[in-house]
Amino acid sequence: MIQVLALLLLAGNEATAASTNPRLKLSFQDLRMRHGLRTYELERSCCYDSLLLDEERGRLFVGGKNYLASLSLDNISKQDKKIYWPALVEWREECNWAGKDINAECMNFVKILHLYNRTHLYACGTGAFHPICGFVEVGQRAEDSVFKLDLGNVEDGKGKSPYDPRHMAASVLVGKELYSGVATDLMGRDFTIFRSLGPRPSIRTEQHDSRWLNEPKFIDVFWIPESENPDDDKIFFFFRETAVEGAQGLGKHTFARIGQICRNDMGGQRSLVNKWTTFLKARLVCAVTGSDGSHTHFDHLRDVFLLPTRDKRNPLLYAVFTTSSTVFKGSAICVYHMNDIRRAFLGPFAHKEGPNYQWVSYQGRVPYPRPGMCPSKTFGTFSSTKDFPDDVIQFARNHPLMYNPVLPHGQRPIFLQTNVDYTFTHIAVDRVAAADGHYDVLFIGTDIGTVLKVVSVPKESWENMEELLLEELQVFKDSSPVTSMQISSKRQQLYVGSRTSISQLPLHRCGIYGKACAECCLARDPYCAWDGSSCTRYMHNTKRRFRRQDVRNGDPNTLCSGDPQRSSVPEKKVFGVEGSSVFLECLPKSLKAQILWTYQKTSSAIQKEVLLDDRVMKMERGILLRSVQRKDAGLYHCHATEHGFTQNLLHLQLEVIHAQQAESLSFSWEEEPTQPFHRKLWYQDFLQLVDHPNLSTMDQVCEQLWSHKSHQPKKKPPLPPPLSVKAKNQKWKHLGEKRKARSRRMHEVPRAEREPRSTDIW
Repeated sequence: MIQVLALLLLAGNEATAASTNPRLKLSFQDLRMRHGLRTYELERSCCYDSLLLDEERGRLFVGGKNYLASLSLDNISKQDKKIYWPALVEWREECNWAGKDINAECMNFVKILHLYNRTHLYACGTGAFHPICGFVEVGQRAEDSVFKLDLGNVEDGKGKSPYDPRHMAASVLVGKELYSGVATDLMGRDFTIFRSLGPRPSIRTEQHDSRWLNEPKFIDVFWIPESENPDDDKIFFFFRETAVEGAQGLGKHTFARIGQICRNDMGGQRSLVNKWTTFLKARLVCAVTGSDGSHTHFDHLRDVFLLPTRDKRNPLLYAVFTTSSTVFKGSAICVYHMNDIRRAFLGPFAHKEGPNYQWVSYQGRVPYPRPGMCPSKTFGTFSSTKDFPDDVIQFARNHPLMYNPVLPHGQRPIFLQTNVDYTFTHIAVDRVAAADGHYDVLFIGTDIGTVLKVVSVPKESWENMEELLLEELQVFKDSSPVTSMQISSKRQQLYVGSRTSISQLPLHRCGIYGKACAECCLARDPYCAWDGSSCTRYMHNTKRRFRRQDVRNGDPNTLCSGDPQRSSVPEKKVFGVEGSSVFLECLPKSLKAQILWTYQKTSSAIQKEVLLDDRVMKMERGILLRSVQRKDAGLYHCHATEHGFTQNLLHLQLEVIHAQQAESLSFSWEEEPTQPFHRKLWYQDFLQLVDHPNLSTMDQVCEQLWSHKSHQPKKKPPLPPPLSVKAKNQKWKHLGEKRKARSRRMHEVPRAEREPRSTDIW
């Protein structure tokens, strides 16, 4: 009930209600033909969930079904290298005997890809439910062409890669040690946070203890320094799980979590041997607050992106959430600061006395050193977790959960979408230096194969932000859900993976915004600026004259006041038959723009707004004039208003033809073919429109015309008498000269007068 009440308040919540419509919407065909979209797919492979970006070598490493691939970052469609890495035949047969699909599940799905050292990668796959890992030689320099898997040095992948390709896993490689969150058994019931590789002993979470992990789904993991002392470094895991502190009697609740462990954790001496002694977890909150104080929570964590800042100890963390509610469909983006995360782990512990008690804040004495603190000289005198007292170890085992949640920056989502036909799946963020500050541009993948480009701009201050949905890009031909994303700020490229293919596209398309200063300014794209002649890429460190950019306000009246408007506004002629219908089409480039139509009888008359009624109807692509009258003839002007600025888009001159004139013209084609307006086919259609002036929609008009033409009996003309050979040659020569003259005349007549389009007439 709380969720329903909060949802009803979303529309009025100015801080979180974002428009569902993008400013620009580009199809897969548009991106591929005009805007640099490139695609790649492996034959007999799929499921490109693992993408590893290597800027130094200029390569994108890809893990798929039975394959590893190395692609060029500049163009993924060229210079590819492949490694075929299938599961062993006996493993596939054993998998099939266990009841799994031999073609869909009993394969080697590469799930883990990491840079191991200067010459090798570390890769792991499911191996037909026999996880396996190996080292891939990639060379030391960008020009090295080596890409080879060392099959003689493969190893067991248990605790590193999942068994089941449908299961999620997250890992990070730090100092040749792999920290992973994964299911370590065939049935997918024993979930653990595991440390492997390296010289130190393997460490894991407590087994089969729901207070530690309860059916988790691991999303991502990051290594973040705590101080200048490396002994204070921590590993942060992001996952979602069934909450042990959920409301009693109300079923299962899924909560988003952030967990931490110390990198130098060696386990306990007498208890928690080879188990984490510094593991703690807290709830990650992303919610909308209604005016009555109720909350709508987005607890289904989907992806996390770490955005580095100048201080490597305090990056920003952008997280993607959806809701598990059956009441409504929605997605949200929340951003978290490390100071808020650390504050939650320094707060009170969650405590429960028994099965029938509520979870409360622990009020007793917390032992020293405080559980969760790393053994180092920064915060104490202990050099190893094996030196921790027994009371510290026991408290850590029984109290892994923090009482206070981690709240997002601003206590709310920075971007929210509800009542749309898609949900968010992944995110990548680029920090862009603009003329009036730095902006974080969000690229959000969805489950219908689109990428949303979003930028947050300040309103009155940088604490009060406004979210602008700049673009919606269809990056896959088959609308496959986005399953992975990587971004290259150096090359200004975005790489997106799905089940069926990989796509690469530029981060910006400045030229698409238009050819005027006002159009470039209204785009409010931090990547783009007006350079005096066109809308081009804004380069912060270069000094070029006439560069104009105003992402914060987007006000062309101020920014472009010294620039002349377009030299000319497009003009077209439209013809209509009296009593029929005419459609005036005008499409702005921006889907955010509002269209206003004005009318004047002559060019010297005052322009008046076109008033809508039963005869003049507003349509999605323009206005429809039903039952055209002679007084409707004149000049129609299409204006687009956006962000307080109005510009002229199109001038249409409507000429109304009398019904009798149209009828006479329709029969004069054979006798006078030189006249530009004589088109027998069109004016037969005009007569049909005159016969049906009361049809209310264009679909009915078209259907009536089609039905009329398709049911007309075909009349066979009488056969002419046979011609001699000489007569035949003269006839073909005459027809050829006639066609050449007709073609020449058609090219001399302006297009608008030559032949009106169906949309111009209807």
